[in-house]
Amino acid sequence: MVACLISLPAMAEVFTYIDAQGNRVFTDQPGTRNAKRVPLATSNRMSANPSGAAPVAATKAKPLFHYDMLRVLVPDPDATIRSTAGELIVSVTSEPGLQQGHRYRLLLDGQPTAEPGPSPVFALSNIDRGSHNLSVEILDEQGRTVERTANQPFHMQRTSLAQKRQVKPCVLTDYGQRPECPLKDKPEEEKSFFWR
Repeated sequence: MVACLISLPAMAEVFTYIDAQGNRVFTDQPGTRNAKRVPLATSNRMSANPSGAAPVAATKAKPLFHYDMLRVLVPDPDATIRSTAGELIVSVTSEPGLQQGHRYRLLLDGQPTAEPGPSPVFALSNIDRGSHNLSVEILDEQGRTVERTANQPFHMQRTSLAQKRQVKPCVLTDYGQRPECPLKDKPEEEKSFFWR
């Protein structure tokens, strides 16, 4: 019943009376059996255009800018990088140059290496040994991907612990004491309290 009252036009009046069976009846007809006018609260509806101003046109999204070329300059595709610390400098280029508001983002194995920025040079460190893929994206002001390169593989070679031990087998602080070290280089054994 309340839903009917809400849906009535703002100018309509509502009347009520009790019928022969004792039920309360609501109607919009004032002349029916001693019907009494029901006072209605003011509506909380707003007009579609309350200020009378013209509706604001939706802002059109700028079309994506097209770059003729985007590629990774350094390292070369399928390059082998030899670095004990797993460090790598990546350089990218685009044609035409980076547009205002656009940013480069470098991806290593599909994951961003840092926040996007205007610099075409990226310094990476502590890359695990093995094969990896690099790709670069250009993002616009809204964070949309404008261009992206294909994955470019490279191979990181880092000196393993076994290789380090071959170079300096008797350095205790880095690699532990090796059995093949000369006796003079071995540290003194700690004296036990129980064995004298």
